[in-house]
Amino acid sequence: MNSPTSPSLIRTSTAELYDAHVMKNYGRAAITLTRGLGAKVWDDQGNCYLDFTSGIAVSALGHCHPHWVAAIQRQAGELIHTSNLFRHPNQGELARRLVGYAGPGRVFFCNSGAEANEALIKLARLHGVRKSGEEGKCYKVICAKQAFHGRTFGGMSATPQEKIQKGFRPLVPGFSFGDLNDLVSFEALIDDQTTAIFVETIQGEGGVHPCTPEFLVGLRRLCDQHNLLLILDEVQCGIGRTGKFFAFDHAGVRADAVGMAKGLGGGFPIGAIWVGERAADLFQPGSHGTTFGGTPLACAAGLAVLDVLERERLMPHVLKASAPWIAELAGLARDFPAQVTGVRGMGFMVGVQLTGEAPPYVIALREAGLLAPMAGGNVIRLLPPLNATEEELARSVEIFRAVLKAKA
Repeated sequence: MNSPTSPSLIRTSTAELYDAHVMKNYGRAAITLTRGLGAKVWDDQGNCYLDFTSGIAVSALGHCHPHWVAAIQRQAGELIHTSNLFRHPNQGELARRLVGYAGPGRVFFCNSGAEANEALIKLARLHGVRKSGEEGKCYKVICAKQAFHGRTFGGMSATPQEKIQKGFRPLVPGFSFGDLNDLVSFEALIDDQTTAIFVETIQGEGGVHPCTPEFLVGLRRLCDQHNLLLILDEVQCGIGRTGKFFAFDHAGVRADAVGMAKGLGGGFPIGAIWVGERAADLFQPGSHGTTFGGTPLACAAGLAVLDVLERERLMPHVLKASAPWIAELAGLARDFPAQVTGVRGMGFMVGVQLTGEAPPYVIALREAGLLAPMAGGNVIRLLPPLNATEEELARSVEIFRAVLKAKA
């Protein structure tokens, strides 16, 4: 009798294995990726692609950066997991370095952006208890329309998108939604039951919509006036993606709490929240936790990412290289107005707004050698690794231009 792993039972293509055994909750591209190096990946047919998906802003250092690989290999041979019942050096050091970027406060480690945002929502609830002196009296959180904060029940409830919420109601109560960059609409939602304002500094899944500096400054002022927590979701736009460590650094504001994930691990699952001194004591033993959060291996990955960011000066590189790249992309709207209405974003997080549906363009770009995800229905996101070269950035524009010309 054949075992499940015997050779006679595994001579099946990857596509067939997915079709037979993997849940069908993703609209996957019809390619199978097998290896990567830097900003490039190869499929099982030997085709090479410029990867400006970067695992949806995860592969901040591109694929298989040697320092990152060496750090993972070394740590895997020393200590992989301890649980949070014990200390280990990597978690303490990674927390120290994140506090260095975010400011005085403390860090909690988890495994993903969704978990980070769930922790932030729980933090907001605890602040409401402290503020009102009574559980359940002050619990409302104001978010933005078109937001995306994850697929847990708390994250879904903070994400006012029908495609995310459909089928899962009733959701967690207490969320209301203002218009991004409209301070008046946010102020109008504040009442005695409000405990926090929670927004993405740059909306990613919603279509790459940055908060303006004036809006962020205004939110900080509202939170100070009404004793609210200002909570910023930097899961996608943080860790150097805009040319500064946090996207809100461009506005010169400071949050009370920040969510991180994606690029922090460079490809290894890790999430984190930083909480400023004002609210850092809200979590006490028993109020929140995780089995896998902040393992020695995950933190080794995070430390390696920070090493490369700093040693290779990737944030200054993003600032310098992104300006001409975005300008070239903006030229697509000028040259192909029937197909492209505009380009927006910051650093290496850019959205190209199309006049029609994005999927045909995503397929055409892929066939031409550029991988890029959609956002917000008719937006193509470009998320190059932070060490993408000027030549690779220029090549992405060439491919995009050729696809638009072919479809004109």
